[in-house]
Order: sequence, then C-alpha cells, then structure tokens
Amino acid sequence: MAEQQSRTQQQQQQQQQVHPTEAIKSLLPQKGPSKSQILAVVTLFPVGGALLCLAGLTLVGTVIGLAVATPVFLLFSPVLVPAALTIALAVTGFLTSGAFGITALSALSWMINYMRRMRGTAGEQMEHAKRRVQEAAGHMGQRTAQKETTRMRD
Repeated sequence: MAEQQSRTQQQQQQQQQVHPTEAIKSLLPQKGPSKSQILAVVTLFPVGGALLCLAGLTLVGTVIGLAVATPVFLLFSPVLVPAALTIALAVTGFLTSGAFGITALSALSWMINYMRRMRGTAGEQMEHAKRRVQEAAGHMGQRTAQKETTRMRD
C-alpha cells in the first residue's frame, strides 16, 4: 500500500515537472509561419541585403571623398567659410520670407472665407425670418377670415 502511494506520488511529481524543451515550446506559437510570411521573408531578405551593401558602399565612398576633399577645404577655407555663411544666410532669408508670405496668404484666405460665411449666414437668417413673417401673416389672415365667416353665420 505504501509502495502504491509512493509510486503515485512519483508519477505526479514527474507529471508536474516540465522539461525545459516543453516550457520553451509552450512559449512558441502552436502553428508555424504562414505561406505569406515565409514568402515575405524570402523576398525581403535579399532586398535588405542589397540595401545594406549599398549603404556600406555609400559610407566607404563618403569617407574616401572626405579624405580627398579635406586638404582642398583647408586650403580654400578663408574663402569657403564666408561664402558658405553668406549662402546659408541668403537661403535662410528666402525661406523665411516665403514662410511669412504663405502665412499671410493663409490668414487672408481664412479671413475672407470667414466673412463670406458670416454674410451667407446673415442672408440665410434674413430669408428665414422673412418666411416666418410671411407664414405668420398667412396664418393670421386665415384666422381672421375664419372669424369673419363665423360672425356672418351668427
């Protein structure tokens, strides 16, 4: 009897102990990747590799170009630095004036549209008021006509 209990306890302990591979499998999805996912990886892997190679070639070309151009920049720096500053300030001025111009145009456009809407709503309100007055006058005319007909009958 004691042997049966100890065997049962051992079996329960073995069932409770989870092997490391089973623990990892429980974290992974039950199904494998779909066909579209596999196709996407197979397609994008070479594209990513090619782009990575192009990025490396660009980096190498940039480093070589900088190494070749550095002495030229050092020789001509008394001329290049003021010229670069002048060009940068001119470009900044043009971009700023353009931004101010666009801002002014958009503000004017907004004001014009706002005024048009105000005029449109005022006109619509006037029309609505006219219709209400006409309806009220028509209703009053009908009531007076009814009263007169009832007086004449009496």
